Amino acid sequence: MARILSIDYGKKRTGIAVTDPLQIIAGGLATVSTSELFDWLKAYLAKEQVERIVIGEPRQPNGQPSENLQRVQQFVNRWRKAVPEVPIEYFDERFTSVLAHQAMIDGGLKKKARQDKGLVDEISATIILEDYLRSRR
Repeated sequence: MARILSIDYGKKRTGIAVTDPLQIIAGGLATVSTSELFDWLKAYLAKEQVERIVIGEPRQPNGQPSENLQRVQQFVNRWRKAVPEVPIEYFDERFTSVLAHQAMIDGGLKKKARQDKGLVDEISATIILEDYLRSRR
């Protein structure tokens, strides 16, 4: 089996998480500059077998599109044209940042560590992936 990779796409930074090859466990992988994301992903796919990519679909709590949705859609369209052999699909990411902050508090991270936005993005990507895996079971 190949891995599943998830993306918490942001204007400046993007959190990335990935499963193990058996698609059982999701874990944070990296936080990369959004401007470097496309090239970073292509390099990662050259080293690892990835079955699909799941990208957080940014919506407001009421279900309306958030301001970031247009940027996410542009990235998805670019990916689908350039790398059609690795499908990319949307998955609801509402409340993942709140859950990421709560996970950091529950994990006992100090306030200074919880202010690391890159870590929040990586944890958010992990939550998206965990929810995606749960939805498939």
